[in-house]
Amino acid sequence: MARVAYVNGRYLMRDMAAVSIEDRGYQFADGVYEVIWVQQGRPVDLGRHLDRLDDSLQSLGISRPMSHAALKVVVGEVIRRNLLRNGHVYIQSTRGVSRRDHLIPEGTLPSLVVMASRESQRDAHIQEQGVAVITIPDIRWKRCDIKSIALLPNIIGKQKASQGNAFDAWQVNGHDIITEGTTTNAWIIGAKGEVITHPANHSILSGITRQVVMELAMEEGLSVYERPFTVAEARRAKEAFITSTTNYVVPVVSIDGHKVGAGRPGPVTKSLLKRYLAHMARDGE
Repeated sequence: MARVAYVNGRYLMRDMAAVSIEDRGYQFADGVYEVIWVQQGRPVDLGRHLDRLDDSLQSLGISRPMSHAALKVVVGEVIRRNLLRNGHVYIQSTRGVSRRDHLIPEGTLPSLVVMASRESQRDAHIQEQGVAVITIPDIRWKRCDIKSIALLPNIIGKQKASQGNAFDAWQVNGHDIITEGTTTNAWIIGAKGEVITHPANHSILSGITRQVVMELAMEEGLSVYERPFTVAEARRAKEAFITSTTNYVVPVVSIDGHKVGAGRPGPVTKSLLKRYLAHMARDGE
């Protein structure tokens, strides 16, 4: 287990790392985060993650805790001090410490935590066999594009999926549209082989892996459409899959117990997974 974390200017052993009980992240979930995969000691798509971190901070009116250049140094140092080869780095920035009050205080310095977790490569079994998902009502707020630490609806949904022997839960809005999973972005392959995923608007978090997979699909000559799709359309799809930083590209073989396509990982999903693994191998900073 990785043992060293960065907390507001100091590198500390994880057991000693702490923030104030009056940190607004603890009191109000008033903060944002990023999770960055580390491959062979190198952070994958680090620049994209830091850009999205900036977008989330700006959307909430939280000051940047430091420049990109400085934060890249911190991330690199956390990787080095933890001897991290494969795993992920977690970045969390909150509005900071102040007296508990719903009104946003002036002049508060943002808090910054960076920590690492060691993991082996993803279990190839889920890519080879595929996974099941269930559908649940999307009860989240209307700014899901902000990577906020306020994740209670996602936690509840992920737990329902686990209890239903599913890998994730796809969230469905009031118009029967699948927005995204609790921890993943949702995709389907249409009848003509087209790749379909929900538009990157306020209803979803546009995952970094999602962005890369879209580019890889277009490089492969596939037709890619960002458009809404219903539960019924997803069940009729030739293939389906999910993407995320920590799980890459994972085939979905059943939705609510209904078999997707042939009920096994399809050729388009397999090809995109292969391309994404190649991207991971060559990327890094």
